[in-house]
Amino acid sequence: MSDERRAPAIALTYEGNDPTYIERMLPLVDFLEVTPDSIAVDGDHGAEIPPNTLATLEALSRDVRIVVHGVGLSIGSADGWSEEYLRLLDQLVECLPVAWHSEHLGYVNVDGQHLGTMLPLPKTEEALDLLGGRVMALQARYALPFLLENIVRVLPEPEGEYSDAGFLNALVARTGCGLLLDVYNLECDAQNNGLPIRDFLAELDTEHVRELHVACGVEHAGVLLDVHSRPLRDATLALAHDIVQRPNAGVQLVTYELLAEAVPVLGPDVIEVELRRLRAALAA
Repeated sequence: MSDERRAPAIALTYEGNDPTYIERMLPLVDFLEVTPDSIAVDGDHGAEIPPNTLATLEALSRDVRIVVHGVGLSIGSADGWSEEYLRLLDQLVECLPVAWHSEHLGYVNVDGQHLGTMLPLPKTEEALDLLGGRVMALQARYALPFLLENIVRVLPEPEGEYSDAGFLNALVARTGCGLLLDVYNLECDAQNNGLPIRDFLAELDTEHVRELHVACGVEHAGVLLDVHSRPLRDATLALAHDIVQRPNAGVQLVTYELLAEAVPVLGPDVIEVELRRLRAALAA
């Protein structure tokens, strides 16, 4: 029997503003990653996803698989998560064959006010207790695999009861959720906060990592910013390849993330090159 590892599938973030762009990208990807927050509009009863957008996604799902990745759930807010986000997710799950859904391991709301950024939770037993109940509730509500993503630290953190990887391992052990590992976020934390990536990966139970995100932002005054707007760095591709090739790795999908605003700036030619680079790097 061959020991050769099958390369993971490739995904691209879905942006619904340019059907011609999506049509061109479809032959290059296996999945589309849909973010409910980015395709919602104001409706009579709050945010909603327009019927024509749902119809477009349903048509696309005949050619590629769909995963959902949220921004606004705020799963770590002490005063509760966003019910508005869950209503958007309900719409997608009811209409589309969603393979799995994911969220950021952090919070964007405090006392009902949006922070304008995302902050990580403290790595404590109290945080694990809060997350554990919410993850279990999501798994029961949707009966789909649910993944949580590591986020960039923008502020210094107090020392917690767990290491970065240990906290993720404990969360998986308690809930059975999966992990979405953002490779560029690791690079940002390494440069900005001294995260030892090799030590982190050595401690992390990578068999629970179902998906990777790759992206590239900008550097300002020596600080890497998590702004998905650039072609991928060679270092990011190399790190993604290393994670996929680990003996116990469970990575099924690698997603190239771009902000909607970056798509017309980069243009389809550049994005096509990046998708081909990504597939080649993972297959090497």
